[in-house]
Amino acid sequence: MIEDTLLETMEKMEKAVEHTRSQFATVRTGRATPSLVDRITIEYYGAQVPLQQLASISVPEARQLLIKPHDRNSLEAIEKAIRESDLGVNPNNDGISIRISLPQLTEDRRREYVKVARNMAEDGRISLRSMRRDARKAMESEEKDGEVSEDDLERAEKELDKATTGYVDLIDEALSRKEQELLEV
Repeated sequence: MIEDTLLETMEKMEKAVEHTRSQFATVRTGRATPSLVDRITIEYYGAQVPLQQLASISVPEARQLLIKPHDRNSLEAIEKAIRESDLGVNPNNDGISIRISLPQLTEDRRREYVKVARNMAEDGRISLRSMRRDARKAMESEEKDGEVSEDDLERAEKELDKATTGYVDLIDEALSRKEQELLEV
């Protein structure tokens, strides 16, 4: 039973680390990437639809995104959603596609984005610690029910702590890479 709890918790922790990394990808750096618009949803025929499902997104230049809707009727809605997003950019609509030019980041803006990335990393760490706490509770209840010995519980808790530390380190490594990327001029 303890092994199942450990494996399940480690799988969840792996997913939490991947989620945190994907969140880092949405933080704007000096370069344009399609992941910048991943979080944008568009009101399309009464439903909220992710931008990736309504349009193809490409990077024609280092500081520019090109969004070509599959349905030209959605062009205005896409433009509106981008304008209202937290990207801080002004989309250019030419009637066929939307171009987003990303301006050079100022030093202050770079520092703001570093703070955003640090908050995302802390959220990831908090979720890892929460998973560790839940796993501990489950293992302790197994020990109270007499299904597991005290020695096995102690060994499993050490293994859980070691795994948690490893996953926190992965988040910290990803954060340091993102900070370097953000502060790079």
